[in-house]
Amino acid sequence: MLRQLRYRHKLVKVRTIAKNSLQAISLSAGLPLKRGLLTQRGQERLRALELPPVLGQQREEWLQLVVQLDQRIATIEAALEKVAASDQQIALLRTHPGIGLLTGLGVRHTLTPVARFRTTRKVVAYAGFDPVEDSSGERHRLGSISKEGSRLLRFLLNEAGQTACRKDPDLKRFYQRLVHRRNRPKAKVAVARKLLVRSFIMLRDQIDYAEFVRRGVAARSARKAHRLSMPVL
Repeated sequence: MLRQLRYRHKLVKVRTIAKNSLQAISLSAGLPLKRGLLTQRGQERLRALELPPVLGQQREEWLQLVVQLDQRIATIEAALEKVAASDQQIALLRTHPGIGLLTGLGVRHTLTPVARFRTTRKVVAYAGFDPVEDSSGERHRLGSISKEGSRLLRFLLNEAGQTACRKDPDLKRFYQRLVHRRNRPKAKVAVARKLLVRSFIMLRDQIDYAEFVRRGVAARSARKAHRLSMPVL
């Protein structure tokens, strides 16, 4: 399963190269199509451009390659969707905003069996999201993440995290706070790490997103009630 995910990822990277090449050809001819480049109308406008023979041939080759890649990617995704349809653990993960077919499969087949991880810290380290200590003399601080483990999983979680932080209020506040305190790239990594931890908890406890949120609300309410009940000295 992970092999299919990696293969799809490689195809997408090649498709991106093809799209960028077509974009460069269109821009050189004064046609800034941007996101509409590969729509039906965009392709018609691209093919209507009068180009030198060499560029014209490149245009046709890149367009044909994109069509072939789209077909291969669609075939792989259909097969992956069929596998995921009967997997209860992936179904649980996909209840979380931002986690779709690919991220669900990536998390499921990278982390399971989750019983081997005793703590969330172990999961974070396994996926390469743990910060590396950067020390010199008496100065100790945490630097960038270790990037050990699956690069594909980190990529999927980073992509999913951007959707999740738009739809999940807690993640949205967390992301915005880190953007102001640090910067956008670090905030994205932090959201991806938090999404990984959430996914692990959902798999470990066999709960869906609604139950995860309910537990979080209950825990915050309990902490608030405890603080209010403490005597003032």
